[in-house]
Amino acid sequence: MNFSEVFKLSNLLCKFSPDGKYLASCVQYRLVVRDASTLQILQLYTCLDQIQHIEWSADSLFILCALYRRGLVQVWSLEQPDWHCKIDEGSAGLVASCWSPDGRHILNTTEFHLRITVWSLCTKSVSYIKYPKACQQGITFTRDGRYLALAERRDCRDHVSIFVCSDWQLLRYKILLYSLDGRLLSTYCAYEWSLGIKSVAWSPSSQFLAVGSYDGKVRVLNHVTWKLLAELGHPAAVSSPSTVVYREAEKSPPLALGRLAFPPPRAPASPRASTESKYEIAAVPASLRTLKPTTDRANPRMGIGALAFSPDNYFLATRSDSIPSAVWIWDVRKLRLFVVLEQLSAVRSFRWDPRQPRLAICTGGSQVYLWSPAGCMSVQVPGEGDFQVLSLCWHPSRDSLALLSKDHFCLCFLEAEEGVGTALGQQDDHT
Repeated sequence: MNFSEVFKLSNLLCKFSPDGKYLASCVQYRLVVRDASTLQILQLYTCLDQIQHIEWSADSLFILCALYRRGLVQVWSLEQPDWHCKIDEGSAGLVASCWSPDGRHILNTTEFHLRITVWSLCTKSVSYIKYPKACQQGITFTRDGRYLALAERRDCRDHVSIFVCSDWQLLRYKILLYSLDGRLLSTYCAYEWSLGIKSVAWSPSSQFLAVGSYDGKVRVLNHVTWKLLAELGHPAAVSSPSTVVYREAEKSPPLALGRLAFPPPRAPASPRASTESKYEIAAVPASLRTLKPTTDRANPRMGIGALAFSPDNYFLATRSDSIPSAVWIWDVRKLRLFVVLEQLSAVRSFRWDPRQPRLAICTGGSQVYLWSPAGCMSVQVPGEGDFQVLSLCWHPSRDSLALLSKDHFCLCFLEAEEGVGTALGQQDDHT
């Protein structure tokens, strides 16, 4: 084991460059850069005051020196020794300084943690981030350097906000509306400091834009000013007497006369798949079954997961992922809740008939459900075994539906006179 000679050092400031080629050390107000192998001095820089902090850029081309007492940061270049940069925070002071992952931006935290100032070495632009929390390791970047996570203290509460490093703006789920010639017409964000937009749907006439968000609300915007027309909530209880609540219920099997009725034995697998059902009108106010989201995991089951306008623009169908068994149908003309259909199972998919206001719904069972302003019904899919309808789609010009399971599909032809659906034809494998 061999040792080099001992060199003078101040404030324990000695750091290797990320590529391992250089070793930087400080002596009072001098910055010394040496070859990491030979310890030969390559550069000697003189700062304006005593150095309290040094840090290499990720590409090892620059090194910053923080002079906290003077509120200054001085930056030096190894490729161009004559180039240097001085950043003065002035009366705001300086308590911390660090590089961004791209090695071309410096983040300075002012005294009393009033703000973080982001300085660009390339464009000389300045950005500001408010409310940093006074704590250790309050700033961290993703490995690819695209995002910054910052601990914040706002309104007497702690927050963690995500910023985009390309423009140092808060990451928001927002909508940007452009014209065909590329002009930005408008930008819409429902709210700040939380998960934002989850689903979007245009009305067929392009007069309305429905925006579903993680807060469980749908905002309807108009196409002239792009301002908010209505905010449609999805509470767990329906209380309006003008709203009809249809609730799916299992059909009771007929009982033979003169026999005692005993509970049937439990089926070995998926009993809901083959049980026939019907709709009943629930009394209002009616409570809906809710699902508590797991907020400690990614992509929590909350917010508006699906929404679609009817082809005549009269109705809007929505599904809240925290109330997954319900489909909400809104009267667009009056901007009020018209009908709620509560299923026994979670709704997998719904689609509007492209020619008339008729909605088809599936829940992963052996039924397909149809709603129109005249009413609703449950249709059993015939066939051997359990045909679990996972998705569906309408024929563009005929009264028929394609019903899709995991490995098969079948067609459902609707009788025009009665509006009653029957599933006909052989099931076929997906090919």
